[in-house]
Amino acid sequence: MKIAFVHDFLLRLGGAERVLKVLMDMYPEAPVYTLLYDEKKVGHIFPKDRVITSSLQKFPRFIPGMHKLLFPFMPSAIEQFDFSDYDTVISSSGAYSHGIITNLETRHICYYHSPMRYAWDYTHKYIKEQNLGFLGEMLVGRMLHKIRQWDFLASDRVDFPIANSKTVQDRIRKYYRQESQIVYPPVDTERFTPHAKNEGYFLIVSQLTPYKRVDLAIELFNKIGKKLVIIGKGSDEVRLKRMSAQNIDFLGYKSDEDVKEYMENCRAFIFPGEEDFGMAPIEAMACGKPVLAYNKGGLTETMIPGVTGELFDEQTVESMEYGLTQLLIHEKDYNAEQIAKHASQFSIKAFEKAMKSIIMQS
Repeated sequence: MKIAFVHDFLLRLGGAERVLKVLMDMYPEAPVYTLLYDEKKVGHIFPKDRVITSSLQKFPRFIPGMHKLLFPFMPSAIEQFDFSDYDTVISSSGAYSHGIITNLETRHICYYHSPMRYAWDYTHKYIKEQNLGFLGEMLVGRMLHKIRQWDFLASDRVDFPIANSKTVQDRIRKYYRQESQIVYPPVDTERFTPHAKNEGYFLIVSQLTPYKRVDLAIELFNKIGKKLVIIGKGSDEVRLKRMSAQNIDFLGYKSDEDVKEYMENCRAFIFPGEEDFGMAPIEAMACGKPVLAYNKGGLTETMIPGVTGELFDEQTVESMEYGLTQLLIHEKDYNAEQIAKHASQFSIKAFEKAMKSIIMQS
């Protein structure tokens, strides 16, 4: 069976890229097609000799955020790839990859990280966040209207849709009017060791962007004075540092090994944002650590309140503080081995088994 992969962009390393890496390890001869590729940032994971880029790669890259300016051209660019030589194409899509064109003999399996968020449920907030002014908002709104039309029609090109969570499954059903099968993303749970002891600090590992709501956690820990360690970088970093008290430490980027050490020694893992799945909390649970998370999105599927941590119902300091209080009350009842066992169901092996079954039978 001759297989190819398609991924929206290879510009950074995030959760979607971790999923792609596992898929490519499963089929080491298969190339990956992508709209844009940054060899300096991702070449050590996705080597150049396995990557095929679109015509958009020829545009100058020195302009900050250049890829955002190219979004009106991305639908046509993704359609230019020719997959007539492949038996199966697996698209890894959070935006455009599901819109590839394949012939009758080529199966198209799509692993949806989500339908395009900024074109659908996030569109109004996304436009406001760009600070474009009245005319700019009208122009971008019109472009997104056309993107939505293309996106809806393109979803019909998928032969077998897969959702990474029930949250995404619901989104596919709402926006594409399609049913999909759930396969949870792979988390390398086996590289972590459950630790019952801790060094007293609470931990966040996250991109520092407004959407992640790290500011909510900072407000809470400013109030209660407990030690909070934050690992990650992002556009919101300066603002978050300015609002933080002395009990909050920013460590910036850390290697996977360093993150592992901090997770294994933290008191609990804090996850204040909404995610479709959320890999970092699973990693923390694989370390046997309880998680405090927002009661929405993928964490409602991967956590068991009172067993693997606690959920809080609203993104407010008061609600989050109540959740943390419950976590501390039940702290002695959490069992590190039990938490880690729960996390193991989201392992790489479980993902590979589910995906191989679909690839061989679909």
